[in-house]
Amino acid sequence: MNASTQTHYETLEKLWRRIHHLNHLQSIASWDQAANMPIKGNEARAAALAEISTYVHELLTAPAVETLLTQATQETLVPSQKGNLREMKRVWQIRNALPASLVRRKDLAESRCEHAWRTQRPANDWQGFLVNFEEVLSCAREEADRLSQALGVPKYDAMMNKYEPGLTTVTVDRLFGELKTWLPGLIQEVRKRQSQEVTIQPQGPFEQLRQKVLCEKVMRILGFDFEAGRLDVSTHPFCGGVPEDVRMTTRFKNDEFITSLFGTIHETGHGRYEQNRPREWLGQPASNARSMAIHESQSLFFEMQLGCHPGFLANLSPLIIEAFGHQNAFEPQALAHLLTRVKPGLIRVDADEVTYPAHIMLRYDIERRLIEGDIEAADIPSLWDAQMSSLLDLDTRGNFKDGPLQDVHWPMGLFGYFPCYSMGAMYAAQWFASIEKAIPNVHNDIHNGNLQPIWEWLNENIWQKASFWPTDELAQQASGSELDLRYFKRHLYKRYLGETL
Repeated sequence: MNASTQTHYETLEKLWRRIHHLNHLQSIASWDQAANMPIKGNEARAAALAEISTYVHELLTAPAVETLLTQATQETLVPSQKGNLREMKRVWQIRNALPASLVRRKDLAESRCEHAWRTQRPANDWQGFLVNFEEVLSCAREEADRLSQALGVPKYDAMMNKYEPGLTTVTVDRLFGELKTWLPGLIQEVRKRQSQEVTIQPQGPFEQLRQKVLCEKVMRILGFDFEAGRLDVSTHPFCGGVPEDVRMTTRFKNDEFITSLFGTIHETGHGRYEQNRPREWLGQPASNARSMAIHESQSLFFEMQLGCHPGFLANLSPLIIEAFGHQNAFEPQALAHLLTRVKPGLIRVDADEVTYPAHIMLRYDIERRLIEGDIEAADIPSLWDAQMSSLLDLDTRGNFKDGPLQDVHWPMGLFGYFPCYSMGAMYAAQWFASIEKAIPNVHNDIHNGNLQPIWEWLNENIWQKASFWPTDELAQQASGSELDLRYFKRHLYKRYLGETL
């Protein structure tokens, strides 16, 4: 079919395939920047990535695109094409609200800030961090202001919409408000009960090469395709790349291995989602993961619902013993005690699943006020200290490394992302409850190492659905309801107190 006989919708599909190829290169270059690139390469890499971002932005905001979107709406489309067109319009609306000059300035500021953060964090250098971060915040505020006007929503809602379409502060406030009515009491009750239990700590050191071999064995058990991806090391674990070439990273410590192993299990959930997006639609926005809350539901399903399941731990134990030799701490029951230990801590990514929401509520409150202009960057440490004391009874004064510098999100300008983590945990509990109904023998299957029925359920209900449906509709189809906090509450009370609500 030549250009003159293409429908307007088909012309848009061709444009999005072109953008997909450019995004492919940008994704791999970004992974290399985090995992392999030498220090002196950062300025040149930042400029190159900004150039691609600007070019993609110009393609998407060309005047002809608005006309094509309007005309395609009048054409006869099948449901999947209608879903794809809806996503095209969403992307276009967000992009069209931002000038190319802001996109370039924002990309450069974030690359510089994130690169400097890698050395500023271990140095506990908050003042040095502020030099770059204030420019990142300036760009984010301008972005929020422009998106707010274009979408007709509050500024922070506009930022969340980039990661979780349609999410509002009203919804987040309701969810977190409900959490606060029972989570503090649960934390207190679980800690009281666990104070009578003995937890055996694994004794290191743990050779990093052995850790990586273990991680890769577990990834294979979890179905990761190493012909379409790989595992490397970075300052902050992440899953990047593209569906055909997923680039996962983790980080290793010599004195313990749980962080690397369960961080890898977490990222494998992201990787499986990416590797199983509908291949025939790759290059189109409808093939993308539905949202970051849904993406986090996959990583947290793998890490918390499956990874900490007694049956999974029974199969994991021999692999750990094979890697590091026998210790009593490696027995399944000992691992279960270790992995379900509830203890407030400073580091979000190391937090247990009961105290984890407190870390998210803290960040949500601070970054929302930052974006709305109620506070400035210099105010963050004092607010952080106050909320860590209030929520988790921890003293963080003067400890920037394990405080506001611990996450990569703010240096990278990822404002609006944090709520997706807790929503992901809520969705993960909801998916497992639905799997229990659909697969009555699922607990035996896990004990027997038969995970295929779980993969089939996830593939049918989450992975292949991609972005063809809005999030609420996807959840309704998969589980019979939109996001329901009661599933998460039931999960926590059952796992940590043995109570059925």
